[in-house]
Amino acid sequence: MTPLEELTQLTKEKGRRLFVAEHPIDLSTTQGRNCLYILELPTGTGSAGGRVGGIGERRVEKVFCFRQENGNWMKVYETESLEKVEIFDLPYHAAGLEVRLPDGTEKIVSGVVDEELIGRYNRIT
Repeated sequence: MTPLEELTQLTKEKGRRLFVAEHPIDLSTTQGRNCLYILELPTGTGSAGGRVGGIGERRVEKVFCFRQENGNWMKVYETESLEKVEIFDLPYHAAGLEVRLPDGTEKIVSGVVDEELIGRYNRIT
């Protein structure tokens, strides 16, 4: 599976993920550059995203990082190490974020475009 195919699959499939991007996410373009982190959260059945009555904390279970250079996506980082994933700050200001898929259709995911947060994540990895 190519990095673009994996990124498209992660965008389309159900799951609790937060997308943090340096620039708006357009998987259909063959130009430009971008950096995208995907923070995977545990799935839950209660309200408030698996936190009973909103009590508890959101934690990251897995982190992916993809970079786009000259329109080509590459996967540069993936970890499930508890020691590493707990370092990533969650973007509590995340909202609906539009992702343009390779076929030109759009998908709304939970996420944010935040260059400053991307800079902090890049220093971690």
